[in-house]
Amino acid sequence: MSIRLTNISKKFGKFQALSPLDLDIQEGEMIGLLGPSGSGKTTLLRIIAGLEGADSGNIYFGDRDVTQVHVRERRVGFVFQNYALFRHMTVADNVAFGLEVMSKKQKPSAAEIRKRVTQLLEIVQLGHLAQRYPEQLSGGQKQRIALARALATQPEVLLLDEPFGALDAKVRKELRRWLRSLHEELKFTSVFVTHDQDEALELSDRVVVMSNGHIEQINTPAELYSHPNSRFVFDFLGNVNVFEASWQQKRWENGQAFLTPPEQQTLQQDGVLYVRSHELSLSNKPNSQANLPFDIVSMTPIGAEVRLELAPHGWHSDELWEAKFTHHNLHELGLQKGSMVYATPRTGYFFGAQGESSPTRLSWPFLTPGSLAFDI
Repeated sequence: MSIRLTNISKKFGKFQALSPLDLDIQEGEMIGLLGPSGSGKTTLLRIIAGLEGADSGNIYFGDRDVTQVHVRERRVGFVFQNYALFRHMTVADNVAFGLEVMSKKQKPSAAEIRKRVTQLLEIVQLGHLAQRYPEQLSGGQKQRIALARALATQPEVLLLDEPFGALDAKVRKELRRWLRSLHEELKFTSVFVTHDQDEALELSDRVVVMSNGHIEQINTPAELYSHPNSRFVFDFLGNVNVFEASWQQKRWENGQAFLTPPEQQTLQQDGVLYVRSHELSLSNKPNSQANLPFDIVSMTPIGAEVRLELAPHGWHSDELWEAKFTHHNLHELGLQKGSMVYATPRTGYFFGAQGESSPTRLSWPFLTPGSLAFDI
């Protein structure tokens, strides 16, 4: 079932929760609504479900206008962050609840309900827990039961509000893989809310990045990461280093630091350069294109990588920079805490002060022969 939103807006008192926005979701897509608290993503999800009414606009499920249709008639499954399971009911009864409360005309037979509950519990791999109660389950098991209950009524659309937010990191990762596999098997249309960028990029067919009640960007995870269209998207996706660039003497300068960009008119201005932590090379000396001196202030092993925190030396940055190495590469370079190094971006994204709508992507393939430079 496809979903189409046109000119949807919502206010709570004087607060503009959603500015007028449009969104098209294709049948069978899994869409992630990603953004910080207060960005409007949960409000948008609740409007799709029918739990909130929009101040303007229309909502279509396929060709059907459901704007004024009650939540019970929208054929929507909703999974809440806190599971919302009934403590006094067994697992099987929780899954069956939505079927049991259907109108007499729509309600399946008792045999059909039992059959559907059994099938769903097998799908979520919890058939052996059918007679247990929610308090006897782990957080991950409760979330699977909540999902099975949402699917029991065979909804046309599945909506999930921060579905893994209450779980620890390992369980979240396992459930993300499981939900993506289940989605590919059952082909339902789904929309989920998250503030976790890894969750959005791993689960979604497309990601909708939201800020202050409007949509900043919609794209596939790969394209969103490769081509963020605004400083907000870059900042929110995180893991970026920022160089405040002042255009002087045919290069970008900041104190003692400088970068020489390609000869391109749009780059000849003040602005901000974003560099991701894995897109830095380090050397024991500067080169003709880049002079970004740093002091290594910490070296932290994180699994297969080592994260270096770098303090700008002789120039200004609001935060420490970050670079990532493998353990092997770090050993080859012979770096240690307190060492002074020079960074060269392999790839950067420049936002000019003159207000271009999207960044310019550029590279620095210039390394001094014989330096300690190493690809990270």
